[in-house]
Amino acid sequence: MSSTKSALKSAKAALDAHKYDEAIGQAQKVLELDPENYHAHVFLGLALEKQDKNEDSERAYDAAAKIRGDDALAWQGLVTLYEKQATKKIDEYRNAALRLAEVFMKADDKTRCQGVVDKYVGFAKEHGSRTQYKRALELIVPTSSLFDYLEGRVPSPAYTYAKIVEIVEAEEKGRINKAIGEKRTRLGAKIGQVTAEVKREVFEGSELEFLYGCIIDWTNDDDVRRQYEEKILQRAYDTLVVLPKQHKADKRAQVQKLAEGLVILKHPFHLAWQVVLEWKDAETVEEFDVGILREYVEHFREDGLSKVLKGYLDSDISPFPKLQRSADEQDSQEKAEATLAAEDRLLLMAEGLEESGFSFLSHRFMGDYFLHLEEYSSAVDAAKKGRDLLATASEVSGLIFQNNLDALNIILGTALVRFQTPRYHSEARLLFEAILQRKPADTAALIGVGLILEEEEEYTDAVDFLRKALAFTPDIKIQAEAAWCTALSGNYVSGLDDLEKCLAQLDQSDTPSREVKSQILYRIGVCIWSLDPSKAARKHRDGAYSRFLSSLQSNMNYAPPYTSLGIYYADYAKDKKRARKCFQKAFELSPSEVEAAERLAKSFADRGEWDLVEVVAQRVIDSGKVRASPGSKKKAISWPYAALGVVQLNNQDYARSIVSFQSALRISPHDFHCWIGLGESYHNSGRYIAATKAFEQTQKPELKADNLNADDIWFSTYMLANVKRELGEFEQAIAGYNVVLQSKPGEFGVIIALLQALVESAWRSIQLGFFGRAASNATEAIKVAKSALELRADAFNLWKAVGDACSIFSCMQVGAADLPFAELHPILTAHKDLELYDLLADLDGIGQNALRKLLEWKESSAPPELCFIAAVLFHKRAVHVCANDVHAQAVAFYNLGWTEYRVHSCMSSESILIPKKAMGTLKASVRCFKRAIELEASNSEFWNALGVVTTGMSPKVSQHAFIRSLYLNDKSARVWTNLGTLYLSQNDHQLANDAFGRAQSADPDYAHAWVGQGLLALLIGEAKEAESLFTHAFEIADASSAITKQQYSLSMFDHLLRSPASSTQATDVLQPLHALRQHNSQPNDHLSFEHLRALFAERIGDQEAISILSIVCDVEEANYEETEAPISLARFAQAKADLARSQLAAGEYAAAAESAEMALDLSSDEEIGVPDPAAREKYRLSAHMTAGRAYYFLGSMDQSIEMFRTALEETDGSPDVICLLAQVLWAKSGEAERDVARKQLFDCVEKHPSHFGAISLISAIAVLDNDEATIEAVAADLEGLRADSSIDRSQQRKIGEILSAIATSKVGPDKYNAEISDATTAVMLAPTQPHGWSQLAQLTEETEAADMALLTALDAVPPKGTLDAEDLCKAWIGTGRIDDAQRAIVVAPWLPQAWDSLL
Repeated sequence: MSSTKSALKSAKAALDAHKYDEAIGQAQKVLELDPENYHAHVFLGLALEKQDKNEDSERAYDAAAKIRGDDALAWQGLVTLYEKQATKKIDEYRNAALRLAEVFMKADDKTRCQGVVDKYVGFAKEHGSRTQYKRALELIVPTSSLFDYLEGRVPSPAYTYAKIVEIVEAEEKGRINKAIGEKRTRLGAKIGQVTAEVKREVFEGSELEFLYGCIIDWTNDDDVRRQYEEKILQRAYDTLVVLPKQHKADKRAQVQKLAEGLVILKHPFHLAWQVVLEWKDAETVEEFDVGILREYVEHFREDGLSKVLKGYLDSDISPFPKLQRSADEQDSQEKAEATLAAEDRLLLMAEGLEESGFSFLSHRFMGDYFLHLEEYSSAVDAAKKGRDLLATASEVSGLIFQNNLDALNIILGTALVRFQTPRYHSEARLLFEAILQRKPADTAALIGVGLILEEEEEYTDAVDFLRKALAFTPDIKIQAEAAWCTALSGNYVSGLDDLEKCLAQLDQSDTPSREVKSQILYRIGVCIWSLDPSKAARKHRDGAYSRFLSSLQSNMNYAPPYTSLGIYYADYAKDKKRARKCFQKAFELSPSEVEAAERLAKSFADRGEWDLVEVVAQRVIDSGKVRASPGSKKKAISWPYAALGVVQLNNQDYARSIVSFQSALRISPHDFHCWIGLGESYHNSGRYIAATKAFEQTQKPELKADNLNADDIWFSTYMLANVKRELGEFEQAIAGYNVVLQSKPGEFGVIIALLQALVESAWRSIQLGFFGRAASNATEAIKVAKSALELRADAFNLWKAVGDACSIFSCMQVGAADLPFAELHPILTAHKDLELYDLLADLDGIGQNALRKLLEWKESSAPPELCFIAAVLFHKRAVHVCANDVHAQAVAFYNLGWTEYRVHSCMSSESILIPKKAMGTLKASVRCFKRAIELEASNSEFWNALGVVTTGMSPKVSQHAFIRSLYLNDKSARVWTNLGTLYLSQNDHQLANDAFGRAQSADPDYAHAWVGQGLLALLIGEAKEAESLFTHAFEIADASSAITKQQYSLSMFDHLLRSPASSTQATDVLQPLHALRQHNSQPNDHLSFEHLRALFAERIGDQEAISILSIVCDVEEANYEETEAPISLARFAQAKADLARSQLAAGEYAAAAESAEMALDLSSDEEIGVPDPAAREKYRLSAHMTAGRAYYFLGSMDQSIEMFRTALEETDGSPDVICLLAQVLWAKSGEAERDVARKQLFDCVEKHPSHFGAISLISAIAVLDNDEATIEAVAADLEGLRADSSIDRSQQRKIGEILSAIATSKVGPDKYNAEISDATTAVMLAPTQPHGWSQLAQLTEETEAADMALLTALDAVPPKGTLDAEDLCKAWIGTGRIDDAQRAIVVAPWLPQAWDSLL
């Protein structure tokens, strides 16, 4: 014990001497002896603290405090230690300071106790966080164990709590912002949802409401108390907003309690008053506390709801008594505030409604006021917005607000009943019925349903509902409405009595009563009007008329009496002026006065005031009266849409007129005139298919009502014919016009339409190649024009159509032969002044003299120029009749110009009827086009025409005209093609190629652009490319295009010359032959194309070639006799050579020999004038060969051999000639001739080892001679040729037949194997051809090979292949089946084998 004390003294002395290590040693020595020694732990802690061994020092102090917790020494050491460490041990510092203060409190040392607390609070404020500072402040609040002891020495609790609140508010705000920032970046997170979740988490653990309550409890300042009462209410409300619906009840009760307390105290905190007012679920306005309402207005003068309430409470519809003020308060300012004018009140309330965007209560009051003002549109908007806001308030508070919702629905339903009646009646009725299910006695809902039923003409049910409403409220208006429904149900007597009773009950002095009186008087007048429909009764001024006037005297702004008076004046008083004024007044007051609007629209339409018609119709449509609500018996009204459609049709606004007529037809699907208007709108907008369907509807019997007159019916047929004409269905259009003319024979417009349809049909027939039909239509057009001339002779379209009809005849080979001169004579002489035909006669020579010669023409054969002369004269007449119409005159000169140009292009230089031509018609054409351009310079077609006619005269002018045309319309493929042709004629290939490319881009179906591209390809040597371009142009061109037929035929003939195998394919010959036949049907002087047609006909074995070539020979012979030109002689010789060949093919051997001999005689002179000497050699060779074969068939072998020998000499040993010569020599059957044939063939093979004809002939001769050595030699050559890809299928077939014959010629056991080998080789080399399979089937007698032969044959016939009918027939026969034999007979009935297969 003594050692412990001495050690403690030594430790104390060491501490005083600052010998801390010694002090530590002495203290530890003591603790070794006495671990529970309090002072040793304190000394040890102090010594360690001095050495900055804070953790060891803290452990020593803690040990001491545990041993003696009520001693201050250890706690003081800890406090000192923690202060030394600043921010590291603030939380531990709080515990130590609290224990130390409690030790001083027990020792009743207030000064030291307060000092410890103050020191710690100040330290925490300086060095700690906000949370640590808040915990420090908590030591001096009433909940602390020290507060009662130190009360009066520490700050007031209210102050301390305020400091704590500031800290907590800042902490929560930081936590909320941080959490929102973290969670909002999650996938699919929504900011509103995230914010609500975060606030709910923070608010549920918050102590702010408790702290606010503490401040309220401890503060002595009323302003502070009100401030924190506001905060606690706001926090409670904010918490309520984010809570789930199932957890809102308790918090909502708290919010309501707090809000009511503030309202009782009349504290102007807006949220409190808002909660009290808007959370009150009042069924009627009377249930609101008017005192609270007025106090709200006083407290929040600038608030939106306050302004609405102020206006409402001061209005006439307020159920509350007006505020009575004392005499002292009646100063001028308060008077102004207390008595607002109606306009100012409405402005104030509207401003308040706009400012109170989140208050459903303001929308409820405002909607009610709008109903009072009959501003139904505004009431609908206010009620709908109020319902949305009510739903939001219900979601926030968790309350249902059923009464408020019903009130808003009543406002909405009532407004919908009146707003654009009856458009929204179905919606309003659903609202009222939903309310009546909960509240069967709701007067407003009963009245609303009654009014809806009245509008839907369900008058009996309407009376029932209105009388139910009367049971709860004896309103005079409801009584009058019920009486009116009774009258409308047909019981006018009872209704009249009830209305007169209502009239007697009215207060005459009250302004609203005067409006009701006006309505009742009008309805009494209607009842009187309906009870006696006689003209005398209705015309009597003491009857309904007087009631209508009395109604207007009570209310000059009531519209229905004006309508009734207008009917009275229009139908009975016969005063149209007054009637129109009444209708205008009625419609101005109310667009729902449909009958007044209809009569007014008809009046405006009769006077042509279409703008006013549109205004009336559109206003009626906007009123909502035109369409009936779903399920209503009331009929919809279609006339406003029809009237609007007519106006839009007149204004050429076709898109909108279509919509209007469609709307009218949805209401009245059997309205004949609406179908007419719809069809006309479709027609004018270019939608012809739709127009056809619309006009076809007018032809249905159910649309042709009795009230339609003949004009209506024929017009629909006429318009349908117009549409058919636009669609190109000319036959139906012509038939339609003829039907109309049967009922309206003198209708000039229909006759002109028929005339134009006939002409357009004729042009279309020309394009399609139906020239006979075109001539027939053109003739009929001239006859129709003759009948039209009797009605009117000054119509431009008449003369244009007749001129076009004459031009049609000039587009056909028949020409003027079919022109009906008898019909033309009266048309040409219809005008006495014939000088009009002398227009441009100084240039073109077509004037009165030409007309006179035309009229005097008596010969049966008419020259072609008759058509042109007649066309020119008629177009000149067209120019004359449209002298006063600039646009028509420009078109007339344009048409005349093209006709003059056709005269220049198509007529020969010598004319019987025209004295001079030369360049006259071309100059006249130029002058016409220039005049057209002067009259209408913006027409691109005029510039294009000028460019065409000046191409040969002045390329610069032509180029300028084309470029100007493209400037006006750069999408014209025709102009681009013409420009490309100009560049091509000037040898500018690059520009021509660019122009043709632009034309193809503008219109890929314009054939001439492709022709131009093909010509350009020919010029640069691209023959194959040109061929494909010409072929494409021919495929897309119409039948009237001559150049496409010409170039296509030439390119195909060149193709046949390049590919001899194609000459046997019908598909490569028939199309160009058909093109040339069509070409011959058109006017042309190109004899060479007739010659070309004969060459194509020759290739398909058509004997037409003989007749064509005979004509060609006659023409060329005549030309030669007339001109003695060498070129004519050469053409004659070539035609004779070709004719000889055709005659040979037809079996006319003598004629063939004669023609061939003549061709040889004509071409014997080498200077015959052929540009290409090779051509002369070819047709001379053809003549020799033809003559040789002709003599052969005639039996003149010597002459035949002589011809072949001569051909052989002229061709320097041509292998083809040698082959033909060998065949003739062999056919002569002489051994010497056959030896010569063998020698010639062997020499030919030696010189031409790959010549198929020579090798095949040698092979055939070797088989016939049974020459095994030769057979063996040629067999190898045949096998090599067989595998050569240059050999065509027909040659392969011949090789196969020869090799088969070689195999058959063998004897012995190898014969069958050789035949099988040859057949299988043929199959392997040509598996898609039937010949190898047929050969194999004959050898093996297997059905599989025969079936394969048939399948390959079916796949090799045209258009897939070139297999002929006989080969296909043999394939059918090869199967050995009876049904196939029948098919073989159908395919080739001339083949005996087919008939034999049936046996």
